[in-house]
Amino acid sequence: MYSNKSALLLDMNSTFMFGEDNFGTSEDFSKHYHKMGGTLSKNEINKHIRSVYAYLDERYPDERYRHNFPTVEEAINKVVEKKLSGEEVLKIIETFAHHEIGYIPTEYVEALHKLSESYILAVVIDIWAPKITWLTLFEEVGIDKLFTASSFSSDHGMVKPSPKPFELVLKQLGIKKEKCLVIGDSIRRDLGGASAAGIDCVLVGTAKYKNALNCYKNLLELSHELQ
Repeated sequence: MYSNKSALLLDMNSTFMFGEDNFGTSEDFSKHYHKMGGTLSKNEINKHIRSVYAYLDERYPDERYRHNFPTVEEAINKVVEKKLSGEEVLKIIETFAHHEIGYIPTEYVEALHKLSESYILAVVIDIWAPKITWLTLFEEVGIDKLFTASSFSSDHGMVKPSPKPFELVLKQLGIKKEKCLVIGDSIRRDLGGASAAGIDCVLVGTAKYKNALNCYKNLLELSHELQ
């Protein structure tokens, strides 16, 4: 089934990263913020982070923002009424990123390395905060050199299911779409975006849909079949 594929375009969240998006009502954002020397009160920073998250969360599924999704900094400027210094804005952005990012289990790191022996790897990732926090984690766990091409939505404002992030990665790779396989967990965003770009897609996790080339319990199960 995959003998003609030479490149894998991977989603990240719930595909090889887990425990992301920690913005629940019990989260205390002030802990990380005050560690960095932030000067806003606990109530202020918690209110600001929740307001920024709500602003972005409302717009994420909205087609009007599919190709111009706001940055965290733009959201801060919209929802925070008081004037903040540039330094404080950076601390809020870093705090947001700290709660947005998840972790990458060791077995998934190993699976990515194994897949990189047989396929060209790329990532098509939707994140709201700047990518530096994720790139640092990639380096820490040893996967930073595995990806030949990448699309981070916070770089350019294009979010899935737009086909444009996938097309951007195809252009970077210089590979025909018929040679590529998208791997993701979302029917709407990963399968929808891949289909719009004319690229085959497999789903991992609980999502199942007839238009997917195949469905797997997780990336680990798929990696065994691909090897």
